[in-house]
Amino acid sequence: MAEENGGAPQIKMSVLAQFVRDMSFENMVAQKGLSATEVQPDIQVQVSLDARKRAQDHQFDIVTKFKVTSKNKVNDDTLFLLEVDYGGIFHVEGVPEEQLHPFLMIECPRLMFPFVRRIISDVTRDGGFPPLNIDTVDFLALYRQEIARRAQTAN
Repeated sequence: MAEENGGAPQIKMSVLAQFVRDMSFENMVAQKGLSATEVQPDIQVQVSLDARKRAQDHQFDIVTKFKVTSKNKVNDDTLFLLEVDYGGIFHVEGVPEEQLHPFLMIECPRLMFPFVRRIISDVTRDGGFPPLNIDTVDFLALYRQEIARRAQTAN
């Protein structure tokens, strides 16, 4: 491992591939025949992450899972449901072992986010709704919440 800047290891990261692993879009408005005047959307976004080591040295699979639910404020009926599992294959070197998990769960999803945001926008627009540009996800806060949740369930 090449060391520079006073002995700190040099971090190398590259995106080898990005892809939609699974996607589902259900348009309940079209199925039920609602008119636009009956609809006041309330949108909820859930995000989860998964990381796995690949057989090749220094390679990892990262999957961000987005579940976007739009419900009608008027009657709580679901307007649409979009689920996207978006994956990436990353080559990562030079990250100390104790920092590897947070690196994979924060930095890698952060790099993939603009691409999955675009997919969500395109799918909602193509499904007959205004394009949904979801807010930027704070992957650091998401990681900290998951660590806290795991610590609580362990007690």
